[in-house]
Amino acid sequence: MSARKRPQKNASVMKMVGAQVACLRQAAGLTQRDLAERVLVAETTVASIEQGRRALMPDLARSVDQLLGTGGVLAAAVANMPEVDLFPLWAEQYIQHEREAISLSWYDCVVMPGLLQTEDCVRAVLRNRVPAYDEDEIAAKTAARMDRQEILHRKVPPTLSFVVWEPVLRLGFCDEPTREGQLRHMLECAQLPGLSLQILPLDAPAHAGLNGAFTLLETPHHQHLAYTESQRGSHWVSDADGVSILARKYAMLRSQAVSPEASRGLLSRLLGER
Repeated sequence: MSARKRPQKNASVMKMVGAQVACLRQAAGLTQRDLAERVLVAETTVASIEQGRRALMPDLARSVDQLLGTGGVLAAAVANMPEVDLFPLWAEQYIQHEREAISLSWYDCVVMPGLLQTEDCVRAVLRNRVPAYDEDEIAAKTAARMDRQEILHRKVPPTLSFVVWEPVLRLGFCDEPTREGQLRHMLECAQLPGLSLQILPLDAPAHAGLNGAFTLLETPHHQHLAYTESQRGSHWVSDADGVSILARKYAMLRSQAVSPEASRGLLSRLLGER
């Protein structure tokens, strides 16, 4: 999937549409779980839409209209929502799946995984973008990335595994306080329940991830998907063969990386060098 641009919806209008969904659902005598089951989405998706934290997508709006017999009210509301801040369509789709995932495995070799970045690190990454973002774009995208980290602290968080190549820990485009804060944050994240963080050291004799970063995730309906990024764009992988190849690469990367305990030790040694 190419990195086509899609406008993101205005947050205040998202809240208004979400409130409409809640009112219509309640008028029909349905719980969030009832609605989710009937339109084949996760209950958390309905909750996020009603709270205005997630945009109601056109196809889901049509499904809810049909179910509740609302004559296309929600579809019309979605079609006429004002649009702000441009974001790639692939990012919108990925973030939706990321919010709902029951497991997520992430390999990165260029920058820190977005779910583990501190706010200062996010800004440093975004300021290195070419063509450059303006400061308003950097502020909006930083806030959006930090919001994604909510899944780390969900009441029932997903099972999370990260493999990070050691050069990522030594990036020079972050100033010293930012690098130190990032390393400390990684140590804290490594203590979270259900989260495994492993470092692939520079001197590892084998490396299964030389073709670049990728993410594997499992949806609440046990669909297995993968996502990759490159200079030419970003791509979803949903065919079984493609996902299987990346899953095998990830399994090999975990075996080539040092253990979670040794990884925490490496992070502590790097902090001690500063």
